[in-house]
Order: sequence, then structure tokens, then C-alpha cells
Amino acid sequence: MKVTDVVCHVLQSKVEQPFTSARGWLYTTRASCIVEIRTDEGITGWGECYGPAAVNRTIIETQYRARVIGRDPFDVEVVWEDLYNRIKDYGLTGMTIAALSGIDIALWDIMGRAVGKPVHKLIGGAHRAEVQAYATGLYFIDMDRLVEEAVEEAQEYAAQGFRAIKMKIGLGDPKLDLRRVAAVREAIGPDIKLAVDANHCFTVPQAIRLGRAMEEHDILWFEEPISPEDHDGYVEVTRALDMAVAGGENDFTRWGFRDVIARKAMDIVQPDVCAAGGISECRKIAAMASAHGVECVPHAWGSAIGLAATVQFIAALPDTPPALRPMPPMLEFEQTPNPLRDRLAKDPIVQRGGIVRVPDGPGLGIEVDPAILDQYKVA
Repeated sequence: MKVTDVVCHVLQSKVEQPFTSARGWLYTTRASCIVEIRTDEGITGWGECYGPAAVNRTIIETQYRARVIGRDPFDVEVVWEDLYNRIKDYGLTGMTIAALSGIDIALWDIMGRAVGKPVHKLIGGAHRAEVQAYATGLYFIDMDRLVEEAVEEAQEYAAQGFRAIKMKIGLGDPKLDLRRVAAVREAIGPDIKLAVDANHCFTVPQAIRLGRAMEEHDILWFEEPISPEDHDGYVEVTRALDMAVAGGENDFTRWGFRDVIARKAMDIVQPDVCAAGGISECRKIAAMASAHGVECVPHAWGSAIGLAATVQFIAALPDTPPALRPMPPMLEFEQTPNPLRDRLAKDPIVQRGGIVRVPDGPGLGIEVDPAILDQYKVA
């Protein structure tokens, strides 16, 4: 089998109710670069890249496409190393790796389709047929009702059956952040897990001070408390707090995670299969984390393709620890309306009662709906 073409589709949808987080960016659209890889045997694979879609497309079309055409999809690791070395001089992290991730995911999809097996079978098998999803939401929408809207939204997720929720913090007022967290915890009760995500908006002292104040509210993890470049700072925050500290959605490749994991700068690493180097590289990151006693709970954001790839990856991750009552890795299920996630697949991945079934169809386990692809395609 040989690759005959690599096609990028830039998709975009309007956000009906704009939202923001500590970064201050107002989300008015959702966009994604979808990678379609075609072969001479009529098998097509799909992947997704994290980050600005037009940039991903440009990188793939100008740097990667020609080097992938003519290759055997089953040489996925060979292709990965070739593409990485092609851009090593100027692209060790960031968009070049996100673009490579989309290609890698599509090649794994092709391999699974070719042998009639889901990707999780190709990467070691499924430790579970279902994964627990946690609801990511509680962004900042109505600045006059920040506490009230967070409580109402959290109660909705609890009513849907979610057993874990992740909320945004980082309002520029630690007292308001703390009041908001306390109100959500009281509203959902003690049995639903609650994580907080600061989108790296704090300094080290700020993160430690707020983290200590939040500990009484039984926080599952404190995600991205400080800037992702500051690994020394992460060590300080992690050592200072009793709660788990998480991060890594802005780290790339095994080399980017190496020092973070070896130094235990974080208790939980969160590589994104659409950003950190695809399924091939995230397997290595997860193995390295396991060897150092660090949990791996992948980050997820994007379309149905990225969600499916993440589910396949999580299915193959072992429990931490392998005990009578283990802690299986959870799936991030972002809750803002997103037709690229909810409509792009003919049989979309859905949660029911906070549980997501692992697709057992070939490849990623989903089929892209060409009509929906065309509906949201802008380039």
C-alpha cells in the first residue's frame, strides 16, 4: 500500500454563545485542520491538528506532503522520524509538531482500516471498553453572574451523570476565584470530582497561595497554574501543594516531556494526541510517565476526529495504579457547543451518564460525513 495524496481541509464553525477563559481570548469561532490521507488501495485515513488551522495546512502542504506521498502507511514510525528530522532545525515544538500529529493520526487510521481493527488493538489492546468522561466547561460568559452561571452549569453536568467536572479559574481576583470554586463544590456535593484549570495565568507565588486556599474544597487537580515554559516553577508549585498539579497540553514530543516527567514537575501530564506528536509520540510520552510514576490524562479539544483518536489512545492506557480500586485515565469532554465534534462523524462519539463507549470499528472507529465536511469547509 502506498500513500497517493495528503489533503488538508480547514473547517470552521461559529460559536453561538462566545466564551472566554483566563487567557482573555473571546472564542467566537471553532476551527480545525483535518488531514485526509489517500492510498492506492482505496483506503482513506483521517487525522486532526491542534491549533490555528490555516497554519497547520501551510506546514503540511509545504513541508510534509511531498515526503509522505509514496510511503507505506504501515511505516508510520519511519515517516514520523523522517518528518521530524525534516523540520528539526527550526520546528522542535509548536505548530510543526501539531501538523505532524495530524498526519500520524491519519496513518494509524489507515492501518486500522487495512487490517479491520480499531487503533487500540494496534497499540496494545484495550484496558477498558468504556471510559469515564469529565465535563470541561464553566468558562467565563456573563461577567455579571460569574458565580451563579458556574453553579448552574455545574449542576447541569451533574444532572447529566458526569462524575467529574473541570472549571476555569483565573479571573484576576483570587478571592473571586475562590468564591466561585467554593460555590461549585457546594452545589455539586462531595461525591463529584472537581478540577480547576487556570490556563497558565498565575505566577508561582500566586498559584501556591490560591492552591493552598482551594485544598479544602477537595480539588482533583490544579491544571496549568503557571506558564508552560517554567518547569522550575512547576516543581515549586507541585512540591508546595497537597493537591495534584497537572499540565502539558502545551508541551510537544518525548523530548518536551522528558525533563517534566523525570523531575516530576507535574503529578499529571496531559499530552494532546493532535498536538504532541500524534498517537506514535503520545505512546512514548505515556510510557515515560508510567516509568516515573506520573499519571497521564490526555488533553482533548477539537473535532470528532481528535476526540476519536483520544478515546482510542486512552483505551490502551493502563490504570494508575493497577489496584483493587484503580484510577483509570479519564476523557476530557469539552462542553461548549461544537458541530465539528458533534456532527462531523456519521456516528459521533457521545457521552451517556458521563460514560463514553470505546469505538470498536476499524481505525479510529468513526466515519467522516462528507456532507458535513463540505458544509464547514472554508479552504
